[in-house]
Amino acid sequence: MVARLSRLQDAIDYQFKQPELLEQAVTHRSHNAKHNERLEFLGDSVLNFVVASLLYNQFDRIDEGDLSRLRANLVKQSTLADIAQQLALADYLRLGEGELKSGGFRRPSILSDALEAIFGAVYLDGGFDAAAYVVGRQYQPILLTVDPKTLGKDPKTLLQEMLQGRRMELPVYLVIATHGAAHSQIFDVECRIDRLDIVVQASGSSRRAAEQAAALQAIDQVQAIEPAKPSRASRRHRPA
Repeated sequence: MVARLSRLQDAIDYQFKQPELLEQAVTHRSHNAKHNERLEFLGDSVLNFVVASLLYNQFDRIDEGDLSRLRANLVKQSTLADIAQQLALADYLRLGEGELKSGGFRRPSILSDALEAIFGAVYLDGGFDAAAYVVGRQYQPILLTVDPKTLGKDPKTLLQEMLQGRRMELPVYLVIATHGAAHSQIFDVECRIDRLDIVVQASGSSRRAAEQAAALQAIDQVQAIEPAKPSRASRRHRPA
């Protein structure tokens, strides 16, 4: 276990003075009583603060609401699980027999909780600056690709904003069919953008889910037909 945790320390670029903290951070409650839930609680707070600080410094022209939206998407379970997978965190988890048999090492909730626990463990072992470094190291590549205009917005909202930016009418959504029993219906929805002659259909387990799926298809078609125009700022800086 010590050698394996040494590799994990290399992966996060932090060497623990108290390696037992890291061992606890990767220990699920199904393994033994000294598990990672308290460290996860601590790490969650550290993570939220550090990500908020990174966003504040990187995006100096967006308001509190958009900063909150960005942070929520960067600290959500799926994002944390993706980072955990990149660190091969599943290889280091200590799980009980039941969780091992059920594939708990692949479960996003377990991976994301363990990653937060590691952040908490680093904080206890090396202080806030060390924890901020470890969190920042994982998030800097992500922040390089973040688009503050779109991250965290659902397809219907993005499609609406896209059409409004082109001075077009909003899309129309129609339920064209439903299938299945009342407790497990499937909805077929059509999304129409008449000005562009776009008509797409999608299905979902709820009307909302079907509309979101249809909007996603419509976005692709709008972008193919009507590429976004460059902003005034970009036109001003275009070489002659």
